[in-house]
Amino acid sequence: MITLDIYTEKNTLHDDEKNEVASFLFRHLEQYGDPQHDILEAINYSMGEQDKPGGLLITARNPAGKTVGAVVVNRTGMSGYIPEYILVYIATDKAMRGQGTGRLLMQKAIDSADGDIALHCEPENPARHLYEKLGFSSKYIEMRLKK
Repeated sequence: MITLDIYTEKNTLHDDEKNEVASFLFRHLEQYGDPQHDILEAINYSMGEQDKPGGLLITARNPAGKTVGAVVVNRTGMSGYIPEYILVYIATDKAMRGQGTGRLLMQKAIDSADGDIALHCEPENPARHLYEKLGFSSKYIEMRLKK
């Protein structure tokens, strides 16, 4: 049985726990990930550090206590014209994929957020189908200018 734990700016993780989650996400995000220090920065943001708006970090653990999934959802500090939250990272252990852990994490994030959630998903990402089943839809094509 999978156990889900929710962390916020009011119920934070210790530094070693944040590093463990960042390492897990770095390993399991594969081609959809970022450098580990960027993942840790997003986790710190979700914990409301350095006067950031905060958010949610949800972990999934197996009965032995091993992390088998995690999701980071950060507050944007906006509403209406921009959703109140953005899903930054979600990953499940490679050995657990296809067993519903990602769906559990996403549903818990949806249920725990007190506003709308946006996410970015590459068209070929297999998780796109899960997001669509949970009610997410494509509203815009994202464009970025890198300086």
